[in-house]
Amino acid sequence: MPDASQTSIIYQRLRVAILDLDLAPGLRLTERWLEAEFRASRTPVRAALFKLEGEGLVQRSGRGWIVSPIDLGELASLAEFRETIEVAAIRLACLRASDADVSAATELLRTFRPGVIQDDGSLIGADFHVELARLSDNPFFIAAIEGVMTRLARTRWLEVRTPAASEQANSEHEGILEALATRDAELAADRLVAHIRNTRSRLDASLRTNRIGFTARGVAIVGSTSEPTSSPR
Repeated sequence: MPDASQTSIIYQRLRVAILDLDLAPGLRLTERWLEAEFRASRTPVRAALFKLEGEGLVQRSGRGWIVSPIDLGELASLAEFRETIEVAAIRLACLRASDADVSAATELLRTFRPGVIQDDGSLIGADFHVELARLSDNPFFIAAIEGVMTRLARTRWLEVRTPAASEQANSEHEGILEALATRDAELAADRLVAHIRNTRSRLDASLRTNRIGFTARGVAIVGSTSEPTSSPR
């Protein structure tokens, strides 16, 4: 059995480096280099890599490993999945969350600053969308959305973060919270879907404009961008 504490340390440090893009998408990783870097045996290194593989952050390449590239096809699929799962979660939240829970969550969510990563590789406050999911009181929705947001975390650094874009995202969050506070499930769902699609559109625009620059900095991006074809619900 691998040393659980050593595996955890290796996993957390690699996870932070990957989510911060210190280890760029597409970067080749060798077990031998990781063993030397962490002064560890192969067993905990492999155990950490297997955990990261399960989150979609690394993948096998021949006999070695690479940091998973930014896969634009995967991003499109994740956007579709988010619409289904997050809408179901927020509908349940409108039904199940107490007024006190909604009020507390609203205050917490308004303090979030997207993209801030803690030492253990988690986003500050877990994430706006994960915290919304918690109000559904359904552990499967929470786990699914946590997994999605982990896969999307690296794209936050690739999105153009102009003051106008940040203000728009904050305004969209506020609109979702207002609908949740009034228990208007239809409005909350519509605003959430619009927010997911707007976020994807901002990312696609950034990648179309800056893809050559990202590639020059060693960020591997595979696939092509495409705008969502359906209109908000």
